[in-house]
Amino acid sequence: MEPVVYNQSFILSYTEFILLGFPGISGWRPLLAIPSFSVYLVILSGNSLIICLIYTDKTLHSPMYLLMSVVFAISITISTAILPKFLLDLLFHLNQVSLTGCLLQMFSIYFSSTCESSVILLMSLDRYVAICRPLRYHNIMTKRLLISMTIIAIIRNCLLICPLVLLTSMVQFCKSNIILHFACENMALLSLACGDTTKPQIAGLIVRILVNVLDAGLLLISYSTILYTVMKTVIGKSRHKALNTCGTHILVAMLLYVTGLASSLVLRMDTTLSIDTKNLFTVLYLLGPAFLYPFIYGLRVSEIRKSLVKCWRKQNNLFS
Repeated sequence: MEPVVYNQSFILSYTEFILLGFPGISGWRPLLAIPSFSVYLVILSGNSLIICLIYTDKTLHSPMYLLMSVVFAISITISTAILPKFLLDLLFHLNQVSLTGCLLQMFSIYFSSTCESSVILLMSLDRYVAICRPLRYHNIMTKRLLISMTIIAIIRNCLLICPLVLLTSMVQFCKSNIILHFACENMALLSLACGDTTKPQIAGLIVRILVNVLDAGLLLISYSTILYTVMKTVIGKSRHKALNTCGTHILVAMLLYVTGLASSLVLRMDTTLSIDTKNLFTVLYLLGPAFLYPFIYGLRVSEIRKSLVKCWRKQNNLFS
């Protein structure tokens, strides 16, 4: 695809790109279709199964499980924004993408990721009220509050991601039209830019700071208060259950924020690490949590585990 000529600035800018993930193993890239499809299948089936369980089992209709189902839905959204396109590239070499398509993919990935962080933050609020204000839980955690907090989260995330995508769209790409990445990641796309990319880079850094630092900081405060209350006032089986539930949420939050921070740091290392390594860290951040969530929640949350066992026994009785 020939670059577009901008008459005013006499700069050539590409409007069509080629996604080339894991370029260091070009001869073996088609084999990546096997693990990629397997991961996508597990993400779709595992997350969809637990969403269906939460929807059908009336005992799981509390705010905590509804928020969990949103996390599972976001996981499916992120993986669907990435893996089908990547599989088409690996199997049929259909790896071309327009600038508009690239920016849309970037928006869907980043917006979904920031929404995931917001929902996990809301889950910490739910646990805080349930453990620290148990008598007022049903008065505080109402559907109205959840809807209001969801709207606030959507507005916040739009205000974070839209400027990033808009500033990236204003950059002129003249170095190459080959994105050495399996998805339209901001830093990978900006590496093809000519001229000043300070504004979109600062916008990306602000998103990382607000999501990874601010949200993680609020989570830390929330769960520190929860753990202090549990150790001080709760005893016996109730303490064990509260610690197990909070431990699960903390594990999920750490998985999300640690992989996100590691991916952000690795992508900003210019020559220290190979392109394939940077691609791998992005995979761990974008797809790793989505792959592990069904196993973490399915094994560690007793109510979901019991519901899964009940569903399994019902299916066995049906076939018997």
